[in-house]
Amino acid sequence: MAQKATIYKVELSVSDMDRHYYETHKLTVAKHPSETDERLMVRILAFALNAHEQLELAKGLSTDDEPDIWQKSLSGELELWVALGLPSGKIVRQSCGKAKEVIVYSYGRTAEVWWEKIKNSTTRFDNLQVVNFSEAATRDLGNLASRSMKLQVNIQDGDIMVSADDSIVYVTQAKWKNAV
Repeated sequence: MAQKATIYKVELSVSDMDRHYYETHKLTVAKHPSETDERLMVRILAFALNAHEQLELAKGLSTDDEPDIWQKSLSGELELWVALGLPSGKIVRQSCGKAKEVIVYSYGRTAEVWWEKIKNSTTRFDNLQVVNFSEAATRDLGNLASRSMKLQVNIQDGDIMVSADDSIVYVTQAKWKNAV
């Protein structure tokens, strides 16, 4: 019998001084049976970094042709495609053809090896941005996970602070490729 997704309720308060975005989002997040707490929290962080009224959590892991997070215009055009982890070069190319802007948030101990392998094939994509989070930061984020969370994400000058209860995690972004 297949395992079912675990539901997480998240109250996400975003204070993004860089984009002048200040909003609280009430999210219901389905954690895929194969998804780790670390990946779940990176997904929530990626949502916070791109928070917008049209931004949605997509099916992600359970569907190959959908990103983890996306934003569609009111007319249905795919404006933003957010992928997590270490997607194949083929998936990166396909997503760059589908969306106006693509952001890959990589993390994990093999992220640098992955980037070295695919970076030359991504130079032609002006709509692609690749950001890496340190292994220590994403591990600490995973430790914040609980079925019912109140998270505060503060972003200023590219620095990120995530707090839940009495715990604080500082996350730095290494921008490996910027969109033009």
